[in-house]
Amino acid sequence: MAEIVLVHGIGQQQKSADTLEAEYLPNLSGGIRIAGRPDFADLVWRDVRPGRVETRVAFYGDLFLAADRQGENDELPPEVADLAAALAIEWAEEVAERGSRDADRIRVRHALDAARGDLVDAQGLGAGLRPVLNALSRIRPMAALGEAVAGKLLRTAIIQVSRYLTDDDLRAQVQARVAALIGPDTKVLIGHSLGSVVAFEAAHRLGRPLPLLVTLGSPLGLRNIVYERVRPQPPVVPPLVRRWVNVADRDDLVAADLDLQRRFPGVDGVLETTYTVDNGAHPHNASFYLAKREVGGPVAQALSVPADLGASR
Repeated sequence: MAEIVLVHGIGQQQKSADTLEAEYLPNLSGGIRIAGRPDFADLVWRDVRPGRVETRVAFYGDLFLAADRQGENDELPPEVADLAAALAIEWAEEVAERGSRDADRIRVRHALDAARGDLVDAQGLGAGLRPVLNALSRIRPMAALGEAVAGKLLRTAIIQVSRYLTDDDLRAQVQARVAALIGPDTKVLIGHSLGSVVAFEAAHRLGRPLPLLVTLGSPLGLRNIVYERVRPQPPVVPPLVRRWVNVADRDDLVAADLDLQRRFPGVDGVLETTYTVDNGAHPHNASFYLAKREVGGPVAQALSVPADLGASR
């Protein structure tokens, strides 16, 4: 069992737990170091001596590559296709409302107004959504990737989130991967992107207190799509979580609502959702989030509290 468990987000199906740990752990260690705790930074990544902080990635990306499919974007069941279309529209509406650049807001709004016809077809996201997806792929945070790469990333994000929220078997398998790493020694659970939804639901399944939950670039605030489909309903702060820190880049289109407090009631002071960071040209990048003091500081604090005190807080 691990003291820190990280849950990855969308688009990791061609990787593994090992490759993601090699990427995430140095960045999390750096965030802890920047926050002024080099002692814990070394224990998370560099040291292999006794006392090392066991940190693991709960990997589930391979579950999106079913044996009978060629890839994650093949033909979608109707309920997944319908949800994917609605999710694309809601994300676009968020960008049109709060995008940081006038040009991006105008471009996406025009695409939404121009979208006509069926939003889905036999191949999943239909012709009616193409102008919307094309507009989203050209906004500043996505344009840096190139339009073709950005378009594929958007499609993957929309489909994987929709699949997780509609496929109970897939959901159960993902949750089992996370649960297998959580035990009495676990002090920190970190989820990025879709992984923040997974981590939130996993936190509700805990049988013991968890000192810290961290959500990064989270779509939990997408009210009509994600918020109304997370479990349990109605959504509340997980009762055994002692501190929940939500971190978002203002240009992260996945993090639709920067203030989760108004949507997730719970004990006052548990949910802290005022942390915003600047991840530059790649606002949704998990490693960039992990390398920030806004993440490293709370993680170091959770690690510094003895397990019995953290549980009784």
